Amino acid sequence: MSPKRIAITFAMVLILALAAMLVWFSRYARGFSAREKPSALEAFLAEQARHVAVPNEAKQLHNPVPFSEEVMEEARSHWADHCAYCHANDGSGDAEVGRNLYPPAPDMRQRETQAKTDGELYYTIENGIRLSGMPAWGSGGFNDEDTWKLVYFIRHLPKVTAQEVEAMKKLNPRSPMELMEEQQEEEFLNEGTTKGTQRRK
Repeated sequence: MSPKRIAITFAMVLILALAAMLVWFSRYARGFSAREKPSALEAFLAEQARHVAVPNEAKQLHNPVPFSEEVMEEARSHWADHCAYCHANDGSGDAEVGRNLYPPAPDMRQRETQAKTDGELYYTIENGIRLSGMPAWGSGGFNDEDTWKLVYFIRHLPKVTAQEVEAMKKLNPRSPMELMEEQQEEEFLNEGTTKGTQRRK
């Protein structure tokens, strides 16, 4: 390696080390709250890490599941039941859990997600993203049909309609508190109906 190349490499390493130290000290001074918005540098590094984390083999994959309206319906239901908790029904990430992750769940309708290959989307769902809130949902192989169906729905997110979002609300999982409130409301309404029937008798 020539002396000039060594000097350039050393300078790049030094700049990266100084940038890392700057991020560390600024975070140390303010703490590490997940409520803060990631800095531009953190967002850039996170995006680069996501890109590098997917092997080239996976990036080249194409969706092997033939598209149909039935496949889209299954994917929409799967998304509402499993993914919307963090990503929201419309893929915006504007869900209580998604907003409070660090970094927050991305708006999957935007270019950063939509420009990814089918293989990248599939691999991310199957294997998750380290140091983020995205878990690994699959077995890690390349033949999970449900995951490939979800790739179709992710592609559809920029065009999702208000009617679809409304219909998906019925499929969203409910918390124990919501289930208890629903049960209490139903019992209250049934009790009122029973009393009204008794009075008429």
